[in-house]
Amino acid sequence: MNTAKRKLRVAIFGFRGIPHSYGGTEPFIGELAPRLAAKGHEVIVYCRRSLFRERPAFYKGVRLIYLPSIETKKLGTPTHTLLCAVDVLFSKVDIVLVMNIVNFAQCAILRLFGQQFAIMVDGQDWKRGKWGRLAKSYFYWCAKHIGRICPRGVITDAEGMRRIYLDEFHTPSACIASGADIEVSTRPEIVREYGLEPFEYYLIASRLVPENNADLIVKAFEQVRSKRLLAIAGTANYRSEFVKQLKRTKDPRVRFLGHVADPGHMKELHCNVYAYLHGHSLGGINPSLLRALGCGNCILALDTPFNAEPLRGYGILFAHNANDLAQKLQDVDDHPDLAAEYRRRAPERIREAYSWETITEQYEEFFLRLVAGEDPTRTHSSVVAVETGFFGAEQQVWASQTETRDPRGTGLKKG
Repeated sequence: MNTAKRKLRVAIFGFRGIPHSYGGTEPFIGELAPRLAAKGHEVIVYCRRSLFRERPAFYKGVRLIYLPSIETKKLGTPTHTLLCAVDVLFSKVDIVLVMNIVNFAQCAILRLFGQQFAIMVDGQDWKRGKWGRLAKSYFYWCAKHIGRICPRGVITDAEGMRRIYLDEFHTPSACIASGADIEVSTRPEIVREYGLEPFEYYLIASRLVPENNADLIVKAFEQVRSKRLLAIAGTANYRSEFVKQLKRTKDPRVRFLGHVADPGHMKELHCNVYAYLHGHSLGGINPSLLRALGCGNCILALDTPFNAEPLRGYGILFAHNANDLAQKLQDVDDHPDLAAEYRRRAPERIREAYSWETITEQYEEFFLRLVAGEDPTRTHSSVVAVETGFFGAEQQVWASQTETRDPRGTGLKKG
């Protein structure tokens, strides 16, 4: 069968919708869905009606359907996704892409009625601090059993996450990462609207939840002798004691920008930063880390398998320890040449493995193979997946390259 010429009808749900800037899933689908549509596929994205004041019928060639939800911290996603699962059964689509393991029950509905679907399981929701004990237990149960509900359609976005699902849950998956664009500053004056000067600030850009470790980063920054500021772009979408504690810092160099909704502003904040600080501890590969690479950032990231996978050789990894980060921040602050070298090399990693063209082709081939009755989660052996990534893209190219230790001991450089 020549799957390359087949055009699919694809539906995507399990998140807030597009265009939306909160979180990592929304920008990801905002890039992937239009690119699939540009390849000739009919793409439908379901959006949570109450989160969109304007409700156009199409976005960059993607059809948008708005359904209601009960907008609370715990009910927003499941209530909306339940309606999506019912609606899509009457839509005659070839393949459904469900986002996030928390939508396990809705996947069961699709399976029950014979709808072909895949699920991108995202991170380790059973470890996220915002959930209580009961919710964590449920999410772990979902992850443990998703392979039974979706035996040929599980997608992970990092080799480390693929191994967790395989080793801990005995569930094979296709490893397809997110992507990023190569971006450069066109309006550097925008950062001044936030009280910043180009290359005179550090940046955190994430949801302010405990597992993203903004508190550890602030504690480390308070120890650094620097005239540069620390800008924190992000918030939590619910009442958070963690955010309240974070804002009690007495360091006047720490600036809280809140949620930056304008993509153009976020781009300028990235493209004009001295160094980007990434504290995400639960993975996969976070899209904000790939964006930082694409924007040419000098990156200091928490040393986890999910951060090391795309970053090794292209950034600096720090231990889950404020003193370790403070030392590496001080080194970067004292040596602008080191920071500039990391900024210069960062976009190479996107060209090498994480371009949107590569990622879109991988998703397209995954869908085509699944619809054709194949098992795309078993296409390659784990050895090949480590070296080349899913469908041959060089996502894990660092694993087979020669690496040498940076002379200052702050990171790795590609040899």
